[in-house]
Parts: sequence; structure tokens; C-alpha cells
Amino acid sequence: MTILTATDKYIARLVAVPMLVVFVIAASLLMLDKMLRLFDFVATEGGPVSIVFKMLANLLPEYASLAIPLGLMLGILLAFRRLATSSELDVMRALGLSYNRLLRVPYMYAVGLALLNLLIVSYLQPLSRYYYEQLSFDLQSGALGASIKVGEFTTLKGRTALRVETSRDEGRNLQGIFARIASEKGQILSISAREGRFFASKENPDTVILRLNDGQIVQDGPELKSPRVLTFATHDLPIDLPKIEQFRRRGDKDREYFLPELLKIGWSKDSSVAARNQSLASLNFRLVEVAMMFLLPLLAVALAVPPKRSTSALGVFVSVVMVVAYHKVNEYGQDVSSLGRIDPGLALWGPFVLFAALIAWLYWRLAYVPGGQPLGGLETLFAKASSVVKRMMASRRLAPPASAARAGEAASGV
Repeated sequence: MTILTATDKYIARLVAVPMLVVFVIAASLLMLDKMLRLFDFVATEGGPVSIVFKMLANLLPEYASLAIPLGLMLGILLAFRRLATSSELDVMRALGLSYNRLLRVPYMYAVGLALLNLLIVSYLQPLSRYYYEQLSFDLQSGALGASIKVGEFTTLKGRTALRVETSRDEGRNLQGIFARIASEKGQILSISAREGRFFASKENPDTVILRLNDGQIVQDGPELKSPRVLTFATHDLPIDLPKIEQFRRRGDKDREYFLPELLKIGWSKDSSVAARNQSLASLNFRLVEVAMMFLLPLLAVALAVPPKRSTSALGVFVSVVMVVAYHKVNEYGQDVSSLGRIDPGLALWGPFVLFAALIAWLYWRLAYVPGGQPLGGLETLFAKASSVVKRMMASRRLAPPASAARAGEAASGV
């Protein structure tokens, strides 16, 4: 007896293509939205463009944990909708294949992707989130070479102000340089140069050498009667680097803990009440999001089959709204339970039970009620609303413009 029949393989191919397409589209949209904000953030901090893609790569596990359930549900839904609208589903049902039997392949996908999502939310997502926060910290602290911003005055260590007009060759060639150095005795050096380059100092790793070309130095101070002006062809200006703080250790935020670590903190008597609440809220949120994936095949099949002689795609819209709304409810439950206002089990598993009961009812209506349509009433209401909108648009197209009507009345009066 074969595990997968020809029908199962056919359903597997129908599910795989839209599932992968939806996953790629959903992840790309989430990353594009974040990319615009990251470009603005990196440009403000004066960092290199390459850091944007490194930060996006660290956000990929977080976006994948959101896109995988959506891709699974829409992949199954679109596959069964195609079977229903092409009457292939009626043929399979006539051959004795029940909906429970047809769900074998979708649940194979669901189990595999649920295990993958569990791995992501357990280990990959916390670790990548920590690396993302580290890159953000390094960017703001100047550890990535982003402490000098083009077109702005930058204050450095040792009462030094530096301004660079333009930067070329990824920051190695600087144009239009102006520096102002103030000593403790009140002496001020104003240096301007046509161009310059940074070089590392072998003697002192905390100091870099800014080699300036074609410029002049204006020296002024209380001991000088008049400023001194010196012209140079090449001048080395030592600049002390600011001390860069070390980034914190992983685990200062509950999103950076692995699942075993969250369980250990949540049940530890040595942890504070706030830490236990946050850990248990994050633990239950991740688990309930993975458990929800086992309900998606039932929801997808229940909403995939439209009424007879209908090609309505209302089920696709309703399924997306239900999954997104349920995810937002879980996020709210996590936030409330992390504050200690409600038990995490009730805040997160309570909506799960209600969501599961609703999905079970929808599937029961389709699979066990003769002629049952889970969205029959909503389909009727949607059809009536669509017909009203179509009539309004048709009447608006047929009605003559007001200017033409007035011109016709004037002509008839004449």
C-alpha cells in the first residue's frame, strides 16, 4: 500500500506552487516595508549601505515565522479552490474520497512547516534578533565607521570638530575638509584642506591619522597678538577615536531567549515576578503561534469551496482577515500577560480554543452537512452588495453629464 497515491501527489503539486509564491511575496513585502525605514535610519547615522542588508538578513527569521503560516493556509486554500471551481473536487468526492482523506497531504505540509516554525521561534529568531540589536548599537556608537557624517559638523574626542563636504570611494577619499581643534589652554587651530584620507596608526590603535593635502592652518589664542596662517601641501592630523562601549549580553529582552531559557526563567523561584510574567508570556505566545498552524488546513478547506455555480473569492479574503486578526489578538494577549494583569495561559490559549472551535464548526458545515456552506449567508450578502454596486456604477455611466443636460435644455428652449 503506497503512502501517497496519484491524487495525493496531484494535490501536493497544487499546494506547493501557491504556497511558495505567497511565502515569497509576504516575506518580501514585510522586508520592503522595513527596508525603507532602515535606509532612513542608516542614512541618518551616516553608516554604510551594506549594513542595511545585514540587518534585513537578521530580520528574515522573524518575518519567516509570520509568512510560513500565511503561505501554508493560502497554498491549501487556493489549491482546493481550484479543485472546486474546476469540478475536480466533485469527481473526487464521487469516487469516495472524503474531505478527511483529502486533508492527508495538507497535514503533511502543516506538520513539516510547524516543526520548521518551531525551530525558528525557538532558536533562530531569538539569536537573529540579538544580532540585529547588536548591529543597531554598533551603528549608533560608531563602531561601524559611521561616526563622521558628510555635510555636518561632528564632535570628536579631544575638543575636535570635523566637517567633510563629500566622501568618495566608500569613505576612504574625503573632499572639502574643515577641522577645528581647541586646546585646554585656549589655543584654537582651524584647518581646511582640499582632500584627505584616513590611515591607521601602528603606534596607537585608539588613534587614526587624517592625512590632509593642499590646505592651510590658522592658529589663534590668547598668547598670540594676531592669528598665524600656515600653508601646507601635506599635513598629518592625529584624531583620537571615541571609546566604543561593548554591547550587552544576549538575554536582556525576552524576545532574545531560547524556549528552554524562557521555561527555566518562568518556573524559577529566583526570578522576579516581572521576569516570570514576561518569560511565560513570550513562551506561550510562541507555542500558540505554532499550534495554530495545525488548524490552518481545516480553515483553508472550509473556506476554499465556493457555492455551486459561483467563482467568488470571498473565502480568500475572510481567511486572511481571520488569521491576521487572530495574530493581533495573540500579540495583545502577550502584552497584557507580560504586565501581570492576566494569566498567560488564559490570555493566549483562551483565544486559541475559541478560534479552534470556530474553525471546527466551519469545517463540520462543509464536510458533514449536506449542501452546507460555511460562508453561505456571507456569500449571499456579498453577492447582493456587489449587485447593488454594479447597478449604481451602470446607472452612473448611462446618466448624461450635467453640462450636457443643461445644453440640451437650452437648445430645446430655443
